[in-house]
Amino acid sequence: MQLRHDALDTHLGRTLAPLYVIASDEHLLALEAADKIRQAARANGFSEREVLVVERSFKWGELLAANQSQSLFGDKKLIELRIPTGKPGKDGGQALQQYAGALSPDNLTIITLPKLDWATQKAAWVAALQQAAVYIDIPLVERTQLPGWIGNRLAAQNQNADRACLDFIADRVEGNLLAAHQEIQKLGLLYPAGKLSFEQVHDAVLNVARYDVFKLNEAMLAGDAARLTRMMEGLKGEGEALPLVLWALTEEIRTLLKIKSGVAQGKAVGVLLKEYRIWGPRERLMEPALRRISLGALQDALRQAALIDRMVKGLRARTFAGDPWDALSQLGLTLARGG
Repeated sequence: MQLRHDALDTHLGRTLAPLYVIASDEHLLALEAADKIRQAARANGFSEREVLVVERSFKWGELLAANQSQSLFGDKKLIELRIPTGKPGKDGGQALQQYAGALSPDNLTIITLPKLDWATQKAAWVAALQQAAVYIDIPLVERTQLPGWIGNRLAAQNQNADRACLDFIADRVEGNLLAAHQEIQKLGLLYPAGKLSFEQVHDAVLNVARYDVFKLNEAMLAGDAARLTRMMEGLKGEGEALPLVLWALTEEIRTLLKIKSGVAQGKAVGVLLKEYRIWGPRERLMEPALRRISLGALQDALRQAALIDRMVKGLRARTFAGDPWDALSQLGLTLARGG
């Protein structure tokens, strides 16, 4: 059965299933969910633990053997199977289907996976796990949801803060939930229960952001000029390769231009988004960006990107005399503000 991760506590308070599957790219939330299941398992007598990690040399017979072998001390056993790639292969898919169909009452199994792509979700082994297991698919916490998430975490430790404080923390961690979790715990250690002032938050929270070049496009599509500027400065300060940053923005410009041209020819936006394989948070940002940015502005932006590319290669263009990072920032800001 499918289970929301925020309903896991209630579920574990009532029962314990023989098989749990956790699929997520939010490592903190996946780890917390697995920890809750482990604690419930220990409380119910599953005192032995065996961990299997699917790597290149992994033999799937190890999983089936773990399920069939008895504990040396007659204890119930917790089996953890970690599939970091989310791609078990043909043999692994067959082994997982066989495993799901022959669960031992003396074992409890936790299988952890990354977020599965659309094609993998249709695989027979995934269907078998979804039918046999409590299947917990934990979505990413999007940037717009982060202040609320931080507020809920503060409330859990009997603290609260106004929106300015929550936004400040969200800006500093830049979507890194593990970093946000650490900063929230620090606030709980430094200050008593109750409302936190902005000065307290500002003094305690470090700038722990690690900027992701592929999140830069998200800021540009959302029209968030402040975030885009902060990320560009962060990427430059971290020594990110300028050609990679330019490539990421240029590819987004090309995609926007293709879709905008398709719309001008009478094609539906939804059809074009599917054609160019755009979904999830990016899909939700794309349509407002298409309304905000004109076809001419996108054509100009592509030409400007080509000139910046010449600057990066040392072929200085008169149009962009100066620092290519500054030129790239101006390009991103132009599109973020619309044109």
